[in-house]
This record gives sequence, C-alpha cells and structure tokens, in this order.
Amino acid sequence: QVQLVESGGGSVQTGGSLRLSCAASGFSLDRYVVGWVRQAPGKEREGISIITNDDSRPYYVDAVKGRFIISRDNAMNTVNLQMNELKPEDPAVYYCATSNLPEGMFRFVQVTTRWGRLYYWGQGTQVTVSS
Repeated sequence: QVQLVESGGGSVQTGGSLRLSCAASGFSLDRYVVGWVRQAPGKEREGISIITNDDSRPYYVDAVKGRFIISRDNAMNTVNLQMNELKPEDPAVYYCATSNLPEGMFRFVQVTTRWGRLYYWGQGTQVTVSS
C-alpha cells in the first residue's frame, strides 16, 4: 500500500519550534522530489519547500526561508521539516507531497507551486502557533 504519513505537528508559542516528519511506505522517497504544502483556513494551498531527489538541494518560499529546514533521511525513507521561529502566520495543516505519483496512487490532491505540480494524499499534520 502506497502511503505518505505526516507527523510532528502540535501547538507551540510564537518563536517556538516543531519538527515535522513525512514517512513513506510502499515506495522509495529518494526517487522523488519531495515537498511540503500547507493550507490555512480560508487560504489557498501553498507549497513552501521542496528537496530535490538527485542532490537533495532545498528550496523555500520567502515566507519560511531562514526559519525552516527540509532534509531527507533515505535510510528511514522519510523527509523532515524543521520549523523554527514559528510565527502567527504559520498555522496550517501541513502535507508532504511528491512531484510525481507512485504507481498505484489514484486518489490525491494536486497543488501548483512555484516549482511545478506537487501531489499529496496523506491526512496532514496540524500546526498551531499561539501568542
């Protein structure tokens, strides 16, 4: 079964940190560009970061650059997002997404980002930031 499971969300105060994890099963994440997409209530889905598959190069939108760090752990088949200096504008449901769909995946959400289309199908993980 092809799965992407996000975890690590929670509630923190402004300026706090969280580490999100995306664990894949049924396929190897190291073959894909992997990104994080977030959706806040009443707002459009937003692709905030990706990491390439060939050289693990990270990319970020300006809103999170310098605060968030995306990384891979190929041995664990995971991609992580370290979120530091969380701000009141960061609360959202965060989804892990891939640039292509694994074989056998038919139910997904497509998001257009500055880096192209990303696809996710997990439940996401909620991030809340309080002042």
